[in-house]
Amino acid sequence: MNPMPEQSKTTLGIELGSTRIKAVLIGPDHTPLISGAHDWENHWENNYWTYPLSEVWQGIQNAVAELLQNWQQTYGQPLTHVGAFGVSAMMHGYLPFDKNGNQLAEFRTWRNTCTAQAAEKLTERFAFNIPQRWSIAHLYQAMLNGEEHLPQIAQLTTLAGYVHYKLTGCNVMGIGEASGMFPIDSNSKNYNAKMMASFNQLLQEHHLPYTLEQILPTVLCAGEDAGRLTEEGAKLLDPSGTLQAGALACPPEGDAGTGMVATNSVGVRTGNVSAGTSVFAMIVLEKELSQVYPEIDMVTTPTGCPVAMVHCNTCTSDLDAWVRLLGEMAQAAGAELHKNKLYQLFYQKALEGEADCGGLVNFNYYSGEPVTGLEDGRPMLLRHPNARLNLANLARVQLYSAMATLKLGMDMLVKEEDVRVDCMMGHGGMFKVPMVGQKLMASALEIPVAVQKTAGEGGPWGMALLAAYRMNKKEGQTLEQYLVSEVFATSECTTCHPEKEESKGFEAFIRRYTACIPVEQAAVQALQE
Repeated sequence: MNPMPEQSKTTLGIELGSTRIKAVLIGPDHTPLISGAHDWENHWENNYWTYPLSEVWQGIQNAVAELLQNWQQTYGQPLTHVGAFGVSAMMHGYLPFDKNGNQLAEFRTWRNTCTAQAAEKLTERFAFNIPQRWSIAHLYQAMLNGEEHLPQIAQLTTLAGYVHYKLTGCNVMGIGEASGMFPIDSNSKNYNAKMMASFNQLLQEHHLPYTLEQILPTVLCAGEDAGRLTEEGAKLLDPSGTLQAGALACPPEGDAGTGMVATNSVGVRTGNVSAGTSVFAMIVLEKELSQVYPEIDMVTTPTGCPVAMVHCNTCTSDLDAWVRLLGEMAQAAGAELHKNKLYQLFYQKALEGEADCGGLVNFNYYSGEPVTGLEDGRPMLLRHPNARLNLANLARVQLYSAMATLKLGMDMLVKEEDVRVDCMMGHGGMFKVPMVGQKLMASALEIPVAVQKTAGEGGPWGMALLAAYRMNKKEGQTLEQYLVSEVFATSECTTCHPEKEESKGFEAFIRRYTACIPVEQAAVQALQE
């Protein structure tokens, strides 16, 4: 048996991603000790992408049970307590409850693109971009729709905030996740008071019996006290009763915030790109943008610093579908290939493709894409008869299309606003195969892209780091200082720089891609459910 770390010095990070719930426990040196996971998928119900809350708890309990089992097998003793913990989840969305804690409407996830009317009106009212997935856009759209549940709302939160509340009894929110509920004032480290007063006028006009201050969670910055794991919360995590109450809680965050932490990208001129089911880039700004961009979200780091965010709804879903298809072909030919091997072959083949994909164009849209102005999507592969369709070009165009909308948004920041980024830190599924996604993205964005050895740990590890900061931080020590000195001082990292010919090839691809956006729009209109 391995020597057992002191349990009181461990921290637990739980993240509810779009396709996987994962729990990671780290030791005093911040390295992962054990983990547990549970796969799940969203549902299309009542015209919304959603997850039932019963599946939230089933998934969390399965992930924690696997983690506890792995601890027992590794150290020969049960894991009875942890020093601190934190919860993160897919960003923003809409979860309303009444005064008795009853859910009033289905959980409306970030993937829904049904709030365009509300988002546009609020953007104009606030002179501040309000994306469709933000909680306030969902609330206002429900008001415009006249939904019956609205007068009963006593608490409006996100998935991370809901789980944290059930585990601790504290209705609080990390400032990074809160900045996707409602705009944040980075000076006051709280919701923007002027905009909040403006929205409260709308609540009065719709005869609703509350203000935003009464229903939104309290905003906290990283390192602040967010309660403790209660007896009831411990039973929700682990119905077997092995894991005990009492662990310190850090403020809950969204997966964007944990991605920043996991890649040490919370300082000015740092940036990170998370590429998995969705793809988004976060750039910590030196100064405010000169104008409002509907394609760019203004959010914050977990400490409240302003961040420009380019968020795209779809990234690797279409690529995954093609890999599955090719796996079926291999299986039909009698070759049993493990999933990881299939991805390695596909990604490596992409490096052999032509720099412009041989003339192929691919749209990977499984849902709407605000960056390109589409409210819905249809995956689609296009080519001229003279285009060179082969496996290498197909693989490359899948990777290119997974980062195409990100490129369009990033160009607004880099070329129009002269935002400086020294390096982008990559994490997520696209970077699991070494050097491939990283190399292609560096040339696509024309910015160096670095991947740390710990990049595969991702958001749950970042959440565990935030819990460690809550437990261990010294007086006056900032999160940035803690990460640099305590976590990443000896981290291993590989960096890919843009290559001129690769960048020229991507530019040729993106010109064809942009020209074909009306074709994608026509496909949405023609191919209805």
